[in-house]
Amino acid sequence: MTQNFHCGRFVLNAERPLIMGIVNLSDDSFSGDGLHGNVEAAIAQGRRMVEEGAHILDIGAESSRPGAKPVAAQREIDCLLPVIEGLRDCGAPLSIDTVKPEVMRAALAAGVDMINDINALRAPRALELVAAGKAGVCLMHMQGDPGTMQDNPHYNDIVAEVAEFLAERVAAAEAAGIALNRIAVDPGFGFGKTLAHNVELLRHLGELVVPGLPLLVGLSRKSVLGLLTGRAAPERAYAGVAANVLAVERGARIVRVHDVAATRDGLAILQAVEDY
Repeated sequence: MTQNFHCGRFVLNAERPLIMGIVNLSDDSFSGDGLHGNVEAAIAQGRRMVEEGAHILDIGAESSRPGAKPVAAQREIDCLLPVIEGLRDCGAPLSIDTVKPEVMRAALAAGVDMINDINALRAPRALELVAAGKAGVCLMHMQGDPGTMQDNPHYNDIVAEVAEFLAERVAAAEAAGIALNRIAVDPGFGFGKTLAHNVELLRHLGELVVPGLPLLVGLSRKSVLGLLTGRAAPERAYAGVAANVLAVERGARIVRVHDVAATRDGLAILQAVEDY
């Protein structure tokens, strides 16, 4: 049974699926939704997503698409802090999507509720920073880094290797003082994985569930959906809803999405069937 997810100011019931809405401030978004640092647009989008049914907002200012170039930490901070301030009272936990400990520190000081780290807190001081507070954290699997991760990724057994990595990072986080009820895990769809790898992960998603911890998936608008449907990123909402319903059926408890209202409706149908 998945326990409640303690996330800064909030305790979320992860027995039912939670929707994480993406607020993307970057200039280099794969999905066509980058807001180019526009604070007012980001705040408006976040509030709209909460109205549409988002349970968490995930705010980011650095692209992690394949081949993306890094953004300076101070630029990230300068983009994020006004949006954090503008959304603090929106009624949903605020998550920050970053790999940099200095950005984590600034965001935590500003009162964010969660750190979503595609590097699984492997940077120096990252574990200690998160352990010192009450924020939730998502630990994600990635082979390589965004600049190189799609250069011929290889696994002997992708499901076993991702599961082993997630278990190791959860153990490291717990050893650093981060309570298990503050941790979610993410298999990292699209991060150092081919089409076949991504489909295999989705087929066997239940094997990646760490007992008691929410499993987060990020499939929204990703290239795996484009390869399967032939559609460009902004046109992948329907495929994203289907993928997220399948993911929740297989054990996901948090789905990270661009299309909140559509995802909410898809999950409402699934929940109605399960409740009956």
